[in-house]
Amino acid sequence: MARQEQNSSFEAQIEANLKKVYEKTVQEPVPDRFAALLAQLKEQDAASSDPDAGDDGENSQ
Repeated sequence: MARQEQNSSFEAQIEANLKKVYEKTVQEPVPDRFAALLAQLKEQDAASSDPDAGDDGENSQ
């Protein structure tokens, strides 16, 4: 049973370290280039979901 307790201790340490790394990563700022790419994707998504945007009314099929 001592081995099981040791494994639990190791797992708890690993979990704590992963949480620390995750928290640090979440707090990092988003790079400007990445933010610009996200903005472009949002614009494209909005344009593709708007039936009047960029469509001349003809069916492309």
